[in-house]
Amino acid sequence: MSRKRRPGDDTEATEEVESEGPPPGPARTLWNQFGTLLVAVLVALSVRSCVIEPYRIPSGSMLPTLLIGDHLFVNKFIYGVKIPFTDMRLPAIREPERGDVVVFSVARLPGRIAPADQSEGGLQERFVKRVVGLPGDEVEVRGSKVWINGEPAPTRDLEQTFRDDFGNELRTLEETLRDPGPHLILDDPEKQGPHLAFEVPEGRYFMMGDNRDYSNDSRRWGTVRLAEMKGPAFIIYWSWDWNGRWRELLNPVTWWELFTDKMRWDRLGEPIR
Repeated sequence: MSRKRRPGDDTEATEEVESEGPPPGPARTLWNQFGTLLVAVLVALSVRSCVIEPYRIPSGSMLPTLLIGDHLFVNKFIYGVKIPFTDMRLPAIREPERGDVVVFSVARLPGRIAPADQSEGGLQERFVKRVVGLPGDEVEVRGSKVWINGEPAPTRDLEQTFRDDFGNELRTLEETLRDPGPHLILDDPEKQGPHLAFEVPEGRYFMMGDNRDYSNDSRRWGTVRLAEMKGPAFIIYWSWDWNGRWRELLNPVTWWELFTDKMRWDRLGEPIR
């Protein structure tokens, strides 16, 4: 017969505890410990593969739009996510447009650069340039001046100079390739760039750097397929004027200089035109 507990009865009540069954095996224990971390890593890799990808600017070919040490995000789903190990893409939001700043792959061969699809071997390297010519366009370049289908791209001399890291005094111009507005380009009045004219093949794009006289681009090595394009760059998320080695960051002495003299705080979050 069960005993009822009366008020004031200081006899401790007992609780029945259900049996939890046998202890978890090694696989279950491992999943409990590392499963969340694994899921987080897979989500991060999926975002990097399908949504956005970071890229660091290593050279001055896109001055003054992009500075050496700018870190930017590339939108990978605008042109359609590339299916790994193929040249196929998922449906795109839009095609590349004239004026887009795009990260793409090329092949680096001994002593030269080549389009990635027109070379055997060579190391894959990522470049960032601006789309100037679309498939079927007739492009003519005279120095820093561009003609598209017989019409000159509107430019305006800002009567300002830009000094690069090598001490070159460059003219700053506004160039308009499309709406909604212009972007900046640089011209070295002491140099005469190549003069060329040709029709952009179907399915390919003509790429140029904004630093017109100091850019290794389609004027020298040819055009780019959509399959080699990672996507358009759209925002700067980090920027500093520092070209040291990563192991130097382990030295706390360098931190003050990096975050005061070397950081470009005003560029963080700046959209790329």
